Amino acid sequence: MNTKTYDIRPGQSVELLKALHILTRDGKMNQDSRRKLKQVYHLFQFIEPLLQDALNHGHDLTLVDHGAGKSYLGFILFDLFFKEHAPQGRIWGIETRDELVTSSRELAKHLGFGGMEFLNLSVADSINSAALPARIDVVTALHACNTATDDAIRFALARGARHIVLVPCCQAEVAATLRKNKGQMLGKSALTELWRHPIHTREFGSQLTNVLRCLQLEAHGYQLNVTELVGWEHSMKNELIIASHTGHGKRASATRLGEILATIGLEELRERFFVPDATH
Repeated sequence: MNTKTYDIRPGQSVELLKALHILTRDGKMNQDSRRKLKQVYHLFQFIEPLLQDALNHGHDLTLVDHGAGKSYLGFILFDLFFKEHAPQGRIWGIETRDELVTSSRELAKHLGFGGMEFLNLSVADSINSAALPARIDVVTALHACNTATDDAIRFALARGARHIVLVPCCQAEVAATLRKNKGQMLGKSALTELWRHPIHTREFGSQLTNVLRCLQLEAHGYQLNVTELVGWEHSMKNELIIASHTGHGKRASATRLGEILATIGLEELRERFFVPDATH
């Protein structure tokens, strides 16, 4: 099936789409590729207004993508937005696998995407890294595994991010803590039935993790939109959390977060889901 003009936006890099395997080497697009491109546009429609909002504040746009992998997201954002609207802006891809960092650097050089940088860092190490600016406009973390999503949140809070975009992945820490403390919690409340069985422990732990993350962000002054990222990758981890800073931390969210940790037996994770002292 040939590529039709309406499938690809004007000005998009055909070379990038080939490198991302959305287009074949001869510029054709099959049904799977068309579906992948649709998913890209679906994700972009959530992020584009956040980028525009940050840009409207009158300085060069900055974005950090955590757990970047092949930097699929970063390249698409640079191609669809930065290239035209924020040519002086910068995107940093954070990734621990050196071979992916190297290949991303080579692709950015090949495409002439000079505003993209790639750092061989863990998300946790990026929090205090001097290689990144003190203030970042937008922080993204798509399918950053286990506690990397929580580290991305901490990074965003430390760097004063205006917007945060998260598609949380598996996180075993909460479920493991529920499992460890299950014996002492079972007789205390009927609510413990929510995680008495092992499969429920795992699923409830995953759900609870994202609830705690949302309360944490609200306590730090972010307004949330929690929805589904329909069709993005073939994963059941399809929750999309968009947080935009308002500067007004919610005391009630901080209080409820603390109450949940105490009620469910997760007190030892209080530091993981920390909230500002002012809201205690």
